[in-house]
Amino acid sequence: MSLIKTASEILPTLPYKYEVVINKDYGKVFLLADMHIMICELTKPYVPIEEFTEIFSETIPYIEQYGIKKFIFDKQNMRVFHQPSMEWYFVNWKQEIYHLGLTKHRKILPKDEIAFCLAVEAGRDKIAKEYTDTIIPLLDIQYKDTIREAIES
Repeated sequence: MSLIKTASEILPTLPYKYEVVINKDYGKVFLLADMHIMICELTKPYVPIEEFTEIFSETIPYIEQYGIKKFIFDKQNMRVFHQPSMEWYFVNWKQEIYHLGLTKHRKILPKDEIAFCLAVEAGRDKIAKEYTDTIIPLLDIQYKDTIREAIES
């Protein structure tokens, strides 16, 4: 069992006010409105693209309404990487939210999942080569080890 906690496990123990704004079988989205932060935790080892795009599409009105400035993507529960989902996430979703002013992204990858991490790296390289006109170079994207670290960075 991992000592690192997902958003669902750690948020109740932290001194931040939050609410769950999206709660689906494959993921939850937490809003820390006072801090202009949103956290998306995927809850399954694999998320079908339909579920993935639905969850992320539903974040957009909250991002706009609350002026979200930092998005934390908690992937700790995932074990299977899906390239088409990642492409949609980078090329479509991130483009749309960039225009809403959201430029800070923090990501927490699964621990001890070397294959997943290598797939993410290869996937990002593929996207960078195939989609040269994206806003990705304009974003502040950082990988963190914990939810607290992601919130405070």
